[in-house]
Amino acid sequence: MFPKSLQINELPKPPSFRKLLGPSFILLGLGLGSGEVILWPYLTSHYGLGIIWAAILGLTFQFFMNMEIERYALAHGESIFVGLARKVRLISFWFLLSTFIPWIWPGIIASSAKIFSFVFGIENSSGLGIAFLIAIGLILSLGPILYKTVENFQKILLLIGVPSVFLLSIMLAKSEHWIALGKGAIGIGEGYIFLPEGIIISTFLAALAYSGAGGNLNLAQAFYIKEKGYGMGKYAGRITSLLTGKPEEVSITGTTFEINPENTKTFKDWWKKINIEHFIIFWVTGAVTILLLALLAFSTTFGSGAKSADINFIFAESIEIGKRIFPFAGTFFLLVAGLTLFGTQLTVFDATSRILAENTLLASFGRFRELHIPKIYYIVLWLQIFFGILIFLFGFDQPLQLLITAAVLNAIAMFVHVGLTLWLNLTSLDKSLRPSAFRIIAMASAFVFYGGFSIYTVLTSFFKF
Repeated sequence: MFPKSLQINELPKPPSFRKLLGPSFILLGLGLGSGEVILWPYLTSHYGLGIIWAAILGLTFQFFMNMEIERYALAHGESIFVGLARKVRLISFWFLLSTFIPWIWPGIIASSAKIFSFVFGIENSSGLGIAFLIAIGLILSLGPILYKTVENFQKILLLIGVPSVFLLSIMLAKSEHWIALGKGAIGIGEGYIFLPEGIIISTFLAALAYSGAGGNLNLAQAFYIKEKGYGMGKYAGRITSLLTGKPEEVSITGTTFEINPENTKTFKDWWKKINIEHFIIFWVTGAVTILLLALLAFSTTFGSGAKSADINFIFAESIEIGKRIFPFAGTFFLLVAGLTLFGTQLTVFDATSRILAENTLLASFGRFRELHIPKIYYIVLWLQIFFGILIFLFGFDQPLQLLITAAVLNAIAMFVHVGLTLWLNLTSLDKSLRPSAFRIIAMASAFVFYGGFSIYTVLTSFFKF
């Protein structure tokens, strides 16, 4: 399946900054509906803002992780999965398992369904969750060009959601709340430093993992920058709908460019621009959103006695918003939260289906060809939806527990792929294109951090240490 060496192609010049915008919206959207909307507000409503430093740390780790994923795809026009399969052929089976098992738990869409059920007085939130799963499958199946469908959907949700949260926070947070937020950013909480006594580490790890995308979803960034035409990704095709799209030739095998002073300069121009794009859209917008949603939860529910083992805190939050402003403001907050969660689940299914489709092809040892990728994509998409429906039907409908289960599994997956990505970039790219010492340290720190928390959580959960 793989040629011994990558073919040489011309490295295109980077376009204007405005035309580069897009992939980071999708990756930001992957995190908004889990960590940002649910887990960090849940933790701050219980323990205060002294833990919010970890959200910023997790987001920072993911910025460096994502950029190393983009580095490889920018230079070789293929995903991390293909690059690693060249070195360790059986690695595709790990990515199949570590993507499918953590993400079949429909905690995100269960949260969305529970919120909409609360707003509209629907008793059977599981039934609504099943309907949402089917609706997402239809949206992804009928959009002519898959990347455009997902990008446009997330842009609309972000343009509605982020300004709404900003306005609500400005209106409701008092000066002492903003001071608490500032202290929390450096780990100073209500009677504790960094971590409060009694916090459940698995829940904390879940929120940390979801400060951004989480799990193998970060690796899907390679697909999105390819389909946007970044660097050598210009020569890869796009996945189009089997029903409404015009077929395009899809290649998972990339190409590279000749290493010379001119191309190296062009690559550095690309690298500078895409770092700025990802920093502004993913890190800055993500950090502002996490901080403001945590601040909103803190200013409306902390110390009120509205503690819950599930996401009912968000309903207490909306009721308090309605009391302080006007009743519909609380309902509007819930509608924005519910739509954001719906959009996140849609984007998650797109990312996981891309990962599963490509790794199915890689693991088939030549039985499938690249022209089969769109078909495989839609098969695994609907397979995930089918399993999500089964989980609902078997009565697993508690959103928070589903989210935490998925997130802990995803934190372990992140521990693995951070190390693999760094190893790939240090051994497969030309020296002039490899990460700097600073970025190597950042990736190594993320590897140790996620690994340490993952091992601790596994030991305490299964062996009761």
